[in-house]
Amino acid sequence: MRKIAAIAILVFITVGFAYTKTDAKTVKNRCFISNYEEKEGKNAKPIHLTNEAFKKKVFNYEKNREWKYEGDLPCIIDFYAAWCGPCRKVAPILDELAVQYDKKIVIYKVDTDKEKELAAAFRISSIPALLFVPAKGQPQMAKGALSKEQFIKIIEAVLLENN
Repeated sequence: MRKIAAIAILVFITVGFAYTKTDAKTVKNRCFISNYEEKEGKNAKPIHLTNEAFKKKVFNYEKNREWKYEGDLPCIIDFYAAWCGPCRKVAPILDELAVQYDKKIVIYKVDTDKEKELAAAFRISSIPALLFVPAKGQPQMAKGALSKEQFIKIIEAVLLENN
């Protein structure tokens, strides 16, 4: 009986110690939240949009039949889900691009699990789906995980071409 109690106490202490050593950065990484906020001196970051915020900042698809971008700067809209492996691969690239193209483009993120109506309005059937929206002109959709180099080529050719 003493052996069982000693083993139980040892397991309890070991498990408790493991959880107390978990710092905020580890928790953020486990929860698929970008650790971008930890970079000092960097204010640019992807902005998470709800359906209502999307209609105000990007396009009110309920009011307008024809495309009318509501923003001033070109943008990228990343339709993603937290469980999606390729989406998690793209997330740090978008964090870097938000810094690299700060004040030139805006990067938005839409969680398709939380914003089902918005995902349906844009007929998102696979993720990641990326909508590249120039300040003037028609948006272009890309599907799948893109490399940083591919993002840069599209940003330069589609989003910053006329700016």
